[in-house]
Amino acid sequence: MTLLTEPFYWGAATASYQVEGSPLADGAGRCIWDEFVHTPGTISDQGTGDVAADHYHRWREDIALMASLGLNAYRFSVRWPRVLPDGKSKINRRGLDFYDRLVDGLLAVGIEPFVTLYHWDLPAALFRLGGWSNPDIASWFAEYATVVASALGDRVKYWLTLNEPFVVSSEGHLVGAHAPGLRNIYQACHSLHNQLRAHVEGHQALKAASHDARVGLALHNAAVWPESGSAADLAAAERAEAWHNFPLFLGPLVHGAYPEALESRLAPFLPAGYSNDMDDLCMPPDFVGLNYYFGHLARHCDTNWLGFETVEVPGAPKTSMGWTVLPDGLRRVIAQAHDTYKLPAIFVTENGAAFPDTLAGGHVHDPERKAYLRSHVLAVLQARDEGAPVRGYFVWSLLDNFEWGHGYTKRFGLVYVDYPTQRRVIKDSGHWYAQLARTGVPPEI
Repeated sequence: MTLLTEPFYWGAATASYQVEGSPLADGAGRCIWDEFVHTPGTISDQGTGDVAADHYHRWREDIALMASLGLNAYRFSVRWPRVLPDGKSKINRRGLDFYDRLVDGLLAVGIEPFVTLYHWDLPAALFRLGGWSNPDIASWFAEYATVVASALGDRVKYWLTLNEPFVVSSEGHLVGAHAPGLRNIYQACHSLHNQLRAHVEGHQALKAASHDARVGLALHNAAVWPESGSAADLAAAERAEAWHNFPLFLGPLVHGAYPEALESRLAPFLPAGYSNDMDDLCMPPDFVGLNYYFGHLARHCDTNWLGFETVEVPGAPKTSMGWTVLPDGLRRVIAQAHDTYKLPAIFVTENGAAFPDTLAGGHVHDPERKAYLRSHVLAVLQARDEGAPVRGYFVWSLLDNFEWGHGYTKRFGLVYVDYPTQRRVIKDSGHWYAQLARTGVPPEI
C-alpha cells in the first residue's frame, strides 16, 4: 500500500477521557480512569474527567473551531465503555451515535477523522476480569473494533488501534502513576504483550469490517543519546531506545521479534510461551503514529532490571511539564523509524507543549508554545525532505484538557478552555497554527 497521493494533514488531537466529560451519559459504562481519579491522592489537583472540556455536549462548537483554524484532520479517540458499557457483548447505541454524529460533522466541513480505538479508557468491567493481563483481552478488543468499524468504517479511513501502549504498561502497571495504578513487573510485561496481540486482532477486525481501512498505532517516542561514548553507556542508550521507543512494538510487528537489546531482560516477565505468538504478531501496520515531546540522555546503571537510567540534557530549555525541548530529536526519531521499518507512511500523531497560559483581555499570548511548535514543525519538514514518508502532523492538543495525573494544572491546547464557563479562546499559537494549516509554510514568529 502506498499513501503517496494523499494530502499532507495538518491536524490536532484529543483523547476521549481528557475532553469529553459526561462519562456515564446515555448508558455509558465506567472506565478505569473514572475509578482512578476518584481515589484520593492520585491526581495532583484532585481533578477528574467528569466534566473536562465538555466536548460531549460542545462537539459542534469544537468542530467550528477546527474549521476556523483551517485544520484538514482531527485525531480523536472512542471511549470504549461508551460503546460497550461492559467492554463486550452489549452495544450502547446512544454512545455509538455520538461518534457517528461527530464523524459526519467533521466530514461536512472537510476534516478527515483519524480514529483511535484505545486511548487508555479501559472498561472497568474488563479490568475486573484481569484487564490487559488477561490474554482474552485480544478477542475482547477485536469485538470492540468490529463494532466501531461496522458503524463508522464507511466514512473513516484512518484507524489507530492503541495509543502509547508503552505508557499503558509502564505508567499504569509498573509504576502506578496512571490508571489502573498497579505496580507489578509481571502485569506490566503481560499487558505489553497482550496489547500487541490486541493490536493484531484489532487490525484484522478493522480490515474485515472495512476493506478501505488503513490501520496503524500511535507509539511513544523520546529521542535518546548516550551520556558518554563508553561501551556501557552506548549499550544503555540502545536499551533505553528499545524500551521507550518504536523497537518494543514495531520490532514484533515488522520483524517478528522483541528488540535484541531488551528481550533477555523482558523474557522472565513475559507470559509463558510468549515466543509461540511471535509469528502471528508479525503484521506490519499500514502506517505508524509517532508521539514526540522530549529527549534525554541514557547511562548505564545496575540498580534496575533494565540496566539504564535517563538523565537530562544539560542546558536544554524545558516546558512546564519539566520536559526538555529538543526539536532535532523529532527529526531523528522519524529518520530512525523510516530507516529501520520502511513503513509506507509516518504521521506525527502528537507533538506539543504545556506552558503557563493566562487569559487576559480576551487573549492568550503564548510565545513559548509558538516557538516550540515552529521548531518541531521545521524538524518534521526536514525529515520529509530527507526522504521519510511523513504524511501528517497533529498538535497535542486541540483544547486544554484533563492532563491525567496533573489534572487541570497543565495546559497543552491551541484553544484555551476557561473551565468554570467552558468558554473557548484561540491562543496566539492557535492563530499561528491556522496560518500554517492554510499555507503549509511555518510562519515566522
